[in-house]
Amino acid sequence: MKKFIVIISFFCCVFQTTWGQDIHLSQFTETPILRNPALMGIFTGDIRLQAVYRNQWNSVTIPYQTGTLSGEVKYPVGKNNDYVTAGMQLTYDKAGTSSLQAVQVLPAVNYHKSLSADFTRYLSVAFMAGIVQRQFDPLALTFDNQYTNGRYDPTMPTGEEGSWKVAGYQYFDVGFGISYNSTFGENANYYLGLAYYHFNRPKVSFYDNASVTLAPKITFNAGVSVPMGERSKLIAHYNQLHQGSYQEFMGGLMIGYSLFEDGYSSDHGFYGGVFYRYNDAVVPMVRLDMGVYEIGLSYDVNVSKLVAASHSMGGFEISLVYKDFFKKRSSTYNSTACPRF
Repeated sequence: MKKFIVIISFFCCVFQTTWGQDIHLSQFTETPILRNPALMGIFTGDIRLQAVYRNQWNSVTIPYQTGTLSGEVKYPVGKNNDYVTAGMQLTYDKAGTSSLQAVQVLPAVNYHKSLSADFTRYLSVAFMAGIVQRQFDPLALTFDNQYTNGRYDPTMPTGEEGSWKVAGYQYFDVGFGISYNSTFGENANYYLGLAYYHFNRPKVSFYDNASVTLAPKITFNAGVSVPMGERSKLIAHYNQLHQGSYQEFMGGLMIGYSLFEDGYSSDHGFYGGVFYRYNDAVVPMVRLDMGVYEIGLSYDVNVSKLVAASHSMGGFEISLVYKDFFKKRSSTYNSTACPRF
């Protein structure tokens, strides 16, 4: 059973051991601080609030539930050539019979440096640091020593050696990122990013005397938005991460169509497309833009080796977004120097 608790410690970064040590979401563009803090602020507006909820493996076991809430505020610096974005990421995750839980509070700051006279190229450098807390319910676990003649007796001793932190534990986490965004052709935009998380290698173990450390994580990010007509455009996103022996590759395309006749850059439109997480899931995705509000829906169709148990049922995910400009002089509304995508 001690080996099981060690697995929990490895598993404790919220998802499942075979999927990697950190939270991951199919709508990864809605959690920029978790993806790459240097992608904060690359949107049209001064403020953006985002909430995402995910429910996964409901057909296989007690579902894994993940909720996130994030906010970003962007301000011009100096003569409106550069910008700074401050943000905060809050996450809550609960998984399995033992109610393994994780809570993250991750503030971040991102500086956007203009690299061109026409303000079409920006280099962004960001830093993130925060607190993560984890716990589980040991009373929900059963042990081999508690079974006698095939019957479970909770009063029997577990036979466990050593002790674990019943109240859980917390640690300080640090990461940083860099991104570059620019334009090409007529009104096409793109971005590239690189981030490095957990470089302080925090200890993550429910055992008092264990020294399990969280492996650093490296992410690569890319995206492009290209007009396809007077009222339509193509958007593509790609995300790649490496953490210990785990790797994840996910990307996809969405086609957007303006609901009004004010062009492909309208803030009222409908988007639909498909993403793919390599060797794991096909993810149909739709999004509706309604001015300052957005709503996105996706569903993971499982195609991994778990398909026999999951029957291709993976995870449902919904995102809600609010973004707008400030009604004051420090707003970026009338500025041509503004990183956006």
